[in-house]
Amino acid sequence: MSKKLFFAAILVATVAACAKKEEPVYVEQPVSQEPVFQGKYGS
Repeated sequence: MSKKLFFAAILVATVAACAKKEEPVYVEQPVSQEPVFQGKYGS
């Protein structure tokens, strides 16, 4: 019985190690422009 359990554990570990790993997705956020001084009241 313990041999079957050991074999099952090895099988599960092997399948988990060989599973396709998802690559992280990087999202580029647009760089906002700094506000420009428009005068005393900023019209």
